[in-house]
Amino acid sequence: MELRRRDYKVERPLLNQEQLEELGRWGTATGTPQWRTWLQCSHARARALLLQHLPVLVWLPRYPVREWLLGDLLSGLSVAIMQLPQGLAYALLAGLPPVFGLYSSFYPVFIYFLFGTSRHISVGTFAVMSVMVGSVTESLAPDEAFLQASNSTVDEAARDAARVQLASTLSVLVGLFQVGLGLVHFGFVVTYLSEPLVRGYTTAASVQVFVSQLKYVFGLHLSSTSGPLSLIYTVVEVCQKLPQSVIGTVVTALVAGVALVLVKLLNDKLQRYLPLPLPGELFTLIGATGISYGVGLKHRFGVDVVGYIPAGLAPPVAPSPQLFAELVGKAFTIAVVGFAIAISLGKIFALRHGYRVDSNQELVALGLSNLIGGIFQCFPVSCSMSRSLVQESTGGNTQVAGAVSSLFILIIIVKLGELFQDLPKAVLAATIIVNLKGMLKQFTDICSLWKANRVDLLIWLVTFVATILLNLDLGLAVAVVFSLLLLVVRMQLPHYSVLGQVPDTDIYRDVAEFSEAREVPGVKVFRSSATMCFANAELYSDALKQRCGVDVDHLISQKKKLLRKQELKLKRMQKEKLKKQTAASTCTSASNVNTSDGDIESNNVEGSKAKQASAEGKLEDTAAHGQEDGKAPDLLTLKALGLSQPDFHSLVLDLGALSFVDTVCLKSLKNIFRDFREIEVEVYMAACHTPVVTQLEAGQFFDASITKQHLFASVHDAVIFALQHSRSNQVSSVLVTKL
Repeated sequence: MELRRRDYKVERPLLNQEQLEELGRWGTATGTPQWRTWLQCSHARARALLLQHLPVLVWLPRYPVREWLLGDLLSGLSVAIMQLPQGLAYALLAGLPPVFGLYSSFYPVFIYFLFGTSRHISVGTFAVMSVMVGSVTESLAPDEAFLQASNSTVDEAARDAARVQLASTLSVLVGLFQVGLGLVHFGFVVTYLSEPLVRGYTTAASVQVFVSQLKYVFGLHLSSTSGPLSLIYTVVEVCQKLPQSVIGTVVTALVAGVALVLVKLLNDKLQRYLPLPLPGELFTLIGATGISYGVGLKHRFGVDVVGYIPAGLAPPVAPSPQLFAELVGKAFTIAVVGFAIAISLGKIFALRHGYRVDSNQELVALGLSNLIGGIFQCFPVSCSMSRSLVQESTGGNTQVAGAVSSLFILIIIVKLGELFQDLPKAVLAATIIVNLKGMLKQFTDICSLWKANRVDLLIWLVTFVATILLNLDLGLAVAVVFSLLLLVVRMQLPHYSVLGQVPDTDIYRDVAEFSEAREVPGVKVFRSSATMCFANAELYSDALKQRCGVDVDHLISQKKKLLRKQELKLKRMQKEKLKKQTAASTCTSASNVNTSDGDIESNNVEGSKAKQASAEGKLEDTAAHGQEDGKAPDLLTLKALGLSQPDFHSLVLDLGALSFVDTVCLKSLKNIFRDFREIEVEVYMAACHTPVVTQLEAGQFFDASITKQHLFASVHDAVIFALQHSRSNQVSSVLVTKL
């Protein structure tokens, strides 16, 4: 859009902070404290809390049945068709029997339908969450712990029971963390997980998922490894055992993978012609199960299959408190990662469709989904990117689509689940690997971040490498700590600039970046791009003194040395004068005793310091007069002391970037005022936000020497005031250093 040139003129008086407050009638905002609102008890308050924490009561009564019901039904059916194979596959990824993936696709989805605020995300099993759960179950219940003494084979029933108990207890802990954080409005914690961090983490997790499925693709039996470098050990072991691969399993995985890829390519080609995408995963699962049952893949070719799938729902089971101590750290990590994935995807859909997602309520909804799901033997869940996109693209408008998909999964659990007993695990592994395409494409972030922001690229790479090498829990901790340290470093290294006036405007910009911006003669305007606090206050002061082009500390030191030297000379002259007065008192008349102080000092200087320069003698004479009269004369300046003066008389600090001040910031600002006044430069501040002014008052920053008249509404106000009160126009005496 082309900007037409239009001049505008504003006439107003110069405004410092005192005048601005008087003109705008500034006063502190009054209102009921937040904690009092929380403690209020009334019918309206109870109703508001109910509607806040049970959002389905808000939107379901207003649900437009005619407009949205058909789309939600079709969307729910499409999501359920995807949910079935993914539930079975991701349970395998979590180290659990596949039926528990179906449980995790039913209970949490229905709970989120009641408590969630996003209309489009599909809650349920997700690859990243499943691989995190799998790392826990396989490390705390490894195959080696369930070897039978008789034939050295693994007791799969006992192992699976132990892992199910671990996963369900983990889900309860994850739910407790999420609900607790949501109730105390701790949803902002996800802001410390930046987008590059989350994308780098999910990319590394997808690599973990890919490697974890290799044993099912090749039909290998690998030893359980966990902790740092476990991924490297697994890859090495897979390479060593490749000659032991089961050919039937490899062929099954390849055929299933090719079929899935072809169906996805066909969906992409025919997207505009198909009302619903072709359910490639469902077709592959049904076809593979039929072929496995008809050909006998397990008995004839040694292909491992899913096995027994019980019909019906499992009864609720209480979590095991004895496992809490072992799982609490991993549960917190999974809780934060699951919420970060869900809220980031939820906000994308909310912006696209024009509604709001409550991050704290999302924490509560996900927490209740995991908490109640854990009681019914589910493992921790989040939202799936692929299913959420399908739910949106097939006409889903609300979580009615999620409720429909969960009811469809319920029918499969009760009646149809046992039909998939002959499904090869290699097909599930192929389904997982093909569905990793979206996350593995995030490797292209490296090129885009290299061009856009290399600091974000560094966060992405550190997160990825740390997660690959240190596993998912330690990798996330390292990534968060690194990003926070990087934030601190960036706060300590902001962009400092000296500002100049853009011609014929009241706009001030960095003279190094804007060639037409010119410094105002006699006035330095300094700005920092970051707020000043304890972490960078000293750096701010150093950068200010450096950018001003004056060695302030050296100049003050020289001034103090000269004044100290002058004071010593003065004391010596006073002693000599006292001695001469005593000696002359016996032989001189009273009129000689009453000789003026100036004459005595002139005689003393001429008698004892005949070789001194006349300018130095005059300076000492003036200093003596000032000392005896108890005054600070105007002649006691840098120029009179023989020191070079700064080429500016005023310094304006643009504090528009300040968002808060702490005690260190207050002290640094006071030191800046003191130091620059020592070298005869007056300091002004400009563009402070009202909360910062309030904090300055609370910190007792303003006093007799620094008043609100030194704080201006804008940089231009401060510059004009400084020009009107330049060094040549000053009437007040110069501040003298106190020794």
